[in-house]
Amino acid sequence: MSESSAGRTVSGEDEVVDLCRDLIRIDTSNYGDHSGPGERKAAEWVAEKLAEVGLEPQVFESHKGRASTVARIEGEDPSRPALLIHGHTDVVPANAADWTYDPFSGEIADGCVWGRGAVDMKDMDAMTLAVVRDRLRSGRKPPRDIVLAFLADEEAGGVYGARHLVDHHPGLFEGVTEAIGEVGGFSFTVNENLRLYLVETAQKGMHWMRLTVEGTAGHGSMTNTDNAITELCEAVGRLGRHQWPVRVTKTVRSFLDELSDALGTPLDPDDMDATLAKLGGIAKMVGATLRNSAAPTMLGAGYKVNVIPGQATAHVDGRFLPGYEDEFFADLDRILGPRVKREDVHGDKALETDFDGRLVDAMQGALKAEDPIARAVPYMLSGGTDAKSFDDLGIRCFGFAPLQLPPELDFAGMFHGVDERVPVDGLKFGVRVLDRFIDNC
Repeated sequence: MSESSAGRTVSGEDEVVDLCRDLIRIDTSNYGDHSGPGERKAAEWVAEKLAEVGLEPQVFESHKGRASTVARIEGEDPSRPALLIHGHTDVVPANAADWTYDPFSGEIADGCVWGRGAVDMKDMDAMTLAVVRDRLRSGRKPPRDIVLAFLADEEAGGVYGARHLVDHHPGLFEGVTEAIGEVGGFSFTVNENLRLYLVETAQKGMHWMRLTVEGTAGHGSMTNTDNAITELCEAVGRLGRHQWPVRVTKTVRSFLDELSDALGTPLDPDDMDATLAKLGGIAKMVGATLRNSAAPTMLGAGYKVNVIPGQATAHVDGRFLPGYEDEFFADLDRILGPRVKREDVHGDKALETDFDGRLVDAMQGALKAEDPIARAVPYMLSGGTDAKSFDDLGIRCFGFAPLQLPPELDFAGMFHGVDERVPVDGLKFGVRVLDRFIDNC
C-alpha cells in the first residue's frame, strides 16, 4: 500500500476496477486489417501508468497505430532468470446494438465491470498494473526481474505485437525463462469444499486458411455442371460436419484425472458426451481440446444473381492438438478433396509444457492462501495466445490470470461474446493472488 497525493491509502485492490474501466473505454478493436483505431492510445496510457511509479517503459510501434508497451522491473536477485508477465490490449470488435451496456463504456452493474475486453484481456492488464503500481509505490521489489509486456494484435495472431517484438527486439526479453499470460487461473466450483483453478499449460495450434474452387463461369439460366459455388459448398459442408476423432493429450489426460478425483467419479474420454455433461460452463472450453477442429467462418462468391461465377472462396479456422498436426492436414485434404485449393492465411504451432516447478508451486500457494478450497489443475486452451511467439525464445509459458468466479457465470461464453463482463470481486481477488504469486515466483 501507499499514500496517494490526497493522503489516502491506495492499494492495488483500490484501483484495479478503475484501471480496468479506463482500459475498456479505450477502443482497441482489431479487425485484422489495420482498419481499427489501433492500440497506440492504450500503449501510451499504460506507459503513463508505469512511468508514474518510476519505471521507464518503451513504446514500440510496428505499424501506424499498432503499438506495444514494454518495461522491466529490477528484482532483488538480478542473477536469477527473469519472469515475463504479458497481456494484450487489442480486442475483437463489438456491435453496441447487441449489448445490454455499451461495450466501450466500462459500466459497473450487477457486481461486474461490463465491456469488450473485460475478460479478454483488459482484466489481466488492469490486475497487472494494479499490482505493479502498488509494489513500486511501496518499494517492494520482486524476487527476480520481471518484464512487463502490453501487446498489440493478439486477436489477429500477434504479427504486429508479440511476433514483431520477438523478431525485431528480442533483447527486451534477455534472461527471461518463464512467463504468465491470459486464459488461465480462473475458477470452476466443484462443490462447497473444492474449487478448481484451471492453469493453462498447453494450447492448440492454429491454421487459418483460404479455400478456393475454380469453375466454369456462365449465365445463371444455363445448366452448369462445373459450378464453383456448388463444389465449394459441398466441400465446406463436409468439413463443417466432420467428427474429428478424440485424441487425449498429456495435458488433457492430467486434467481429466484431476477432475475425476475432484468429482469422485471416473471420466471416460471415449464417452465425452457424458464427461462434458459434468463440466457445466467450462464444457465448451474443455470439449474443444479433445479433437482437432476446422470451423468454416467466411464465404465469398459471385457479383450478380444471373451470373455463375468462375471462382468461389471460403475461410476456415483450423486448430490442431499438440502432436497431431500431421494428422490434421492429412484429414483436412482428404475431406476437402482434390478440387479445393488450400492457402495459408496464418498459422502457428501448438504448445505443451509440464505442470511442475517452482512457478507452479507459487501459483498453487497464492491461490490457496486466498481461497482455502482452491486446487490448481492443468488444462489445454483450445485457442492460441501470444505465448506461441514467446516460446520461440525458449520461454516456458503458462496461462495464469487468476479470477474467482461465481459458479453461475458462463465464463467461456464471455470470450468474444455479447455482454462480456468480469466480476468486481474477481478482479480484487486476482490482485491479491498475483501479489502473493510475485512474492514467491
